[in-house]
Amino acid sequence: MNGFPWAALALNAAVSAGAVLVVVLAAFAVGVRTGRHRGVDVAWEIGFAAVAGATYGMSAGHGDATRRVLVLVLTAVWGLRLALHIAWRSRGHGEDPRYERMLAKAPGRRDLYALRMVYLLQGALILLVSLPVQIASYAPSEPSLLAVVGTVVWGVGLCFEAVGDHQLARFKADPAHRGQIMDRGLWSWTRHPNYFGDFCVWWGLFLVACEAGPWPALLAALSPLTMSFLLLNGSGKPLLERHMADRPGYAAYVARTSGFFPRPPRRDRPPR
Repeated sequence: MNGFPWAALALNAAVSAGAVLVVVLAAFAVGVRTGRHRGVDVAWEIGFAAVAGATYGMSAGHGDATRRVLVLVLTAVWGLRLALHIAWRSRGHGEDPRYERMLAKAPGRRDLYALRMVYLLQGALILLVSLPVQIASYAPSEPSLLAVVGTVVWGVGLCFEAVGDHQLARFKADPAHRGQIMDRGLWSWTRHPNYFGDFCVWWGLFLVACEAGPWPALLAALSPLTMSFLLLNGSGKPLLERHMADRPGYAAYVARTSGFFPRPPRRDRPPR
């Protein structure tokens, strides 16, 4: 096992679970009070920042100090930026249609169903997806080339998320664009720059964690694999595209724009 501190990592996972539970229960209390459970999307990112903070403290004396700071900064910057963006974007809105549809079919009490199927489920996913954050912090070696590459991949992901979110927000803020499809900037290279950014963030953090050794890296791989599945086949891309499918001009946008990985847009074919 190459001397990796597995017992310390297990204790770290338990402490991280406690931190995530505090975050999701606080979000649940707010959701019950306001009657809107869309705040769990903000708690998702805050949960990762909480794991990073708890792990930074717990890994002292085990992992390399530089790597511990690196992982804390990468995770907190990504998580808090996205949490603030989602909170700003959702201000003044009612319940998220996804949760409205889910909770309308809830057996028994609506709030308790939300606690089980939304908050606690997302809390468990936070623990799974945050494995690279926890594992990388316990790697005893100094960061090397793989950590640099991982940080660059993370940076590409953050740029795609932040720039894509900014471009979309500016587009929606213009009343002249009401009912139109956003097909400019990064959105002309991929229909999902924010999801592609998320994809890069977690593969980047995985690369940073790979320097902990082959067995820890194998465990850490569960994170980007899970996120890739969710983004490409689960609650990310497919769900959003079903919601957008009937909008005017969307079929043409799909025909000329990559579904996920960025590439230059295809030219519209002239009508015959």
